[in-house]
Amino acid sequence: MRSVSIIGLASADLKASSPPVRSATMAATGQGRTSVRVNVTGTGKASVETGISVLDHLVSLLATYASFDIALEVEPGNADAEIVGAARALGESLAAPLRAKGVRGHGAAILPADEALANVVLEVSDRPAVFSNVDLSQARVGGLATDVAARFLDQLTESAGLTVHVRLIEGSDTQHVLEAIFKALGVALAEACRPRKDGQ
Repeated sequence: MRSVSIIGLASADLKASSPPVRSATMAATGQGRTSVRVNVTGTGKASVETGISVLDHLVSLLATYASFDIALEVEPGNADAEIVGAARALGESLAAPLRAKGVRGHGAAILPADEALANVVLEVSDRPAVFSNVDLSQARVGGLATDVAARFLDQLTESAGLTVHVRLIEGSDTQHVLEAIFKALGVALAEACRPRKDGQ
């Protein structure tokens, strides 16, 4: 059985008019322990230890392109279960900043990774789902079964409460496709957490 605790933190250097919840910490315990710390007003620093180097790389790319500080650690255990747990913890950590008063709550980005080009569009939603034209069910990259990457995205989306559309515009190399998707996801998440301007 997995228990979850969440602590919302306010960044001290934010002005009073800024959205009040800008970072969050979560610890989840079950068969193993998953801990996540997210600061959406960070500089893109990432410390990611999921036990799968390719997934570490992808989440670090997300942090870099979002300019989020993310610390994510998964204790050894059932790999698939802990990866899903990590996605759940990360998504729930992002849920409050995405819903803070005055933020946009939606974002979009198109990013490349070599020959791959991916478009990600997202919005805070009461009906979370991922809609994608990318089949991640078969190929493997760096020891990562890419259906695990798909399940990571599904769980992240559900836990954060997002509707996400992923469109692969170009791309043949599986690793480059995943990199383009996670880069674009990072930029879209950052856009969704930004303060809303007049007319948005």
